[in-house]
Amino acid sequence: MVLDSIGVGMIGSTTDVFELALQHCQHMYAPDDISSIYGRTGTRLSPTLAAFVNGVATHSMDFDDTWHPATHPSGAVLPAVLALSDMMPASNKPSGLDFLLAFNVGIEIQGRLMRFSNEAHNIPKRFHPPSVVGTMGSAAACARLLSLDHSKCSHALAIAASLSGAPMANAATQSKPLHIGNASRLGLEAALLASRGLEASPLVLDAVAGVAGFNAFYEDYVPQPLESPNKNGHMFLLEEQDIGFKRFPAHLGMHWVADAAASVHKLLVGFGPGTVSPAQVKDILLRVPKSKYINRPFPDSEHEARHSFQFNACSALLDGEVTVQSFTPAAMMRPDLFALLSRVRVEHPQDNPANFNLMYGEVQVTLVGGDILKGRCDTFYGHWRNPLTNESLKKKFRNNAGAVLPSEKVEKLIDVVEELDRLGDCRDLLSELQ
Repeated sequence: MVLDSIGVGMIGSTTDVFELALQHCQHMYAPDDISSIYGRTGTRLSPTLAAFVNGVATHSMDFDDTWHPATHPSGAVLPAVLALSDMMPASNKPSGLDFLLAFNVGIEIQGRLMRFSNEAHNIPKRFHPPSVVGTMGSAAACARLLSLDHSKCSHALAIAASLSGAPMANAATQSKPLHIGNASRLGLEAALLASRGLEASPLVLDAVAGVAGFNAFYEDYVPQPLESPNKNGHMFLLEEQDIGFKRFPAHLGMHWVADAAASVHKLLVGFGPGTVSPAQVKDILLRVPKSKYINRPFPDSEHEARHSFQFNACSALLDGEVTVQSFTPAAMMRPDLFALLSRVRVEHPQDNPANFNLMYGEVQVTLVGGDILKGRCDTFYGHWRNPLTNESLKKKFRNNAGAVLPSEKVEKLIDVVEELDRLGDCRDLLSELQ
């Protein structure tokens, strides 16, 4: 087996596809430092590796945006578009409008593909959606930025499909952020490989009987023809449905129980000395959707805590809110928090599906004296039905970016992003990230 494998590898090195892959790697993984890294002034990597680590950074705290059908759309696309823009020559940088158009194309592709499947509308069970549709979105965005023709765009998406997928078993671990990093990196690689002439099946996104294409991921995937943009332009999905932005770094489902529990916290404070004590509480009942990977009674790590209905509900009961600090070791190890967690029960009502557009969170607390306090959240602040205001988004950005950048650079980034569609090229944005 060893001898045979070496031999077929040797003769394989004479093929066209090997030559394309070799040229790609020699260019993309050369020692030249090209693309900037979030939060690391002066550090640069090759474009694909920059897309990877910036994608990992985006999802490392589960603080990134979420859409419906369920995926994290931006983290797979933006790092790739930034890295590719860094890679392009100074004389040919994309305009701010071209940059935004490529980004929108990457988001659009994800939404369109997921809307061809009913399974995609629910909280995932088998694979992490960004590792599939995110890779496709990254490839589409980069193909647009590279101005690939129709045929090469098709090949880029087909190549991306062969680079997609990650199991849900790695949710709530340090490996989950790698899904977003890989989606960004591999989508960029797919577009670059297609730009060099590498080909793939033009039927990957079609429904072909007996041959699995994109339905290898979503079994009920049924593609439908879309109208081509006309003289009146194209209506992007983002114009029809907003994005869900998180107020604290945890799985989106946690925001329903946190808001419901925060409303009970206010009532609990009224029953006691101004603070919440576990001694007041006899029983805590959570009514949430049935989803195994976010039902974690006693999380052992910050990543598990970000995916635990119980932890986020009890944190909000105790503190009145969930914040970045809620997931620090000191906060997670509090005896009062453990005491509350030990009193939690979970129910899964039939009318509460595992679907970000239909679910709700309900918290019922029975006090030692017999009083019952209830809180319910149908739409949290930040959901696409109740989106964050621009001021709230800026506040979140200032808090997050301010952790690694001086305040004047934070404000400059806000100004540049707000003016991006009017910039002749995107160098101002790229320079602020260096």
